[in-house]
Amino acid sequence: MVSFPDAVKMFFSRYVDFQGRSTRAEYWWVYLFNLIIFGVWAILFFVLGGINMRTEEVSPLGFILIALVAIYVLAIIIPGIALFIRRLHDINQTGWIYLGLVAANFVPVLNMIAGIAAIVIACIPGTKGPNKYGPDPLNPTAGAADTFV
Repeated sequence: MVSFPDAVKMFFSRYVDFQGRSTRAEYWWVYLFNLIIFGVWAILFFVLGGINMRTEEVSPLGFILIALVAIYVLAIIIPGIALFIRRLHDINQTGWIYLGLVAANFVPVLNMIAGIAAIVIACIPGTKGPNKYGPDPLNPTAGAADTFV
């Protein structure tokens, strides 16, 4: 099982790695990490007065905080795509499915179905043992020839 810190390290170290497989734990720990980042950002934005609630004007500090979160979002787009594709590989599916899900997001009603499909994909257990995308990340020695059996 992948721990929270290990999942975050793998997320950033496998920045553009579209090969191999990623476990459900790795995917959801990264999801939680990003949720925490955005939650902290939202708290800072409102506590530090990023927006004046009476006039609904964004303060200079608010613009800085918005710029910082925008930079972070841009920085995690590619590793997020790579992680989801590796997640697809873990269930023995092609990464091209991701392109179909993205395209479906531009069609009303299909965008909801694509969102649900993405959640389902993230929840499906990976194939046991090696598949065409690599060894089982939960048990990398599974399927290897047992020499001393």
